[in-house]
Amino acid sequence: MAHLATNASRARTEDTIVRYLINPKASKFTVRAFATGLLSAFGHSPTIAIRDFEGDVQFTQAAGKLEDVRLDLKIQTGSLEVTDDISEKDRREMHREMREKVLEVDHYPEIVFACSAVTANGNGNRYWVSMDGELTLHGVTHKQVVPARVVIDGENLRASGEFPVRQSDYGIAPVTAVAGGIKLKDELKCAFDIVAAKQG
Repeated sequence: MAHLATNASRARTEDTIVRYLINPKASKFTVRAFATGLLSAFGHSPTIAIRDFEGDVQFTQAAGKLEDVRLDLKIQTGSLEVTDDISEKDRREMHREMREKVLEVDHYPEIVFACSAVTANGNGNRYWVSMDGELTLHGVTHKQVVPARVVIDGENLRASGEFPVRQSDYGIAPVTAVAGGIKLKDELKCAFDIVAAKQG
């Protein structure tokens, strides 16, 4: 009887494990850079969109709580694009500088965030989450804390938030472009509004 009870308990636990797959077309992920010096007064602080990324989140939901949360996210480095209203010449130069000299896309084609240490406060379908994971960028891995607001609505999960990243932590020199006319600060602000669909 004890053996059967243990199996039944394990089955109930396994039944509560859910997995959501990120839908990049319904999601938004951007990086904001900030101009330094005199240029900051003229608004040369580019917004960069991440176009190609994939990932999933898995967790156990029991009694209105999220447990055993795991997130894996992979970004294609070459998919980053400047979205500001600038001339095509300046856009091409910034893309070249960013991909060839800053991110070195040929050597480091992916950016990866993996997290299995998550704290979640809330219940039902709304949570405040803190993800304590590892970010691998430009061949360097560092601890990265990402806070997020999470809403679970039936078959969909939505997570939004923002977090800072210092380029120098990853051996990256901030962008200098347009013949030196644009110089950016070390710290970037990453913002996301991620939509994921339940699997199974």
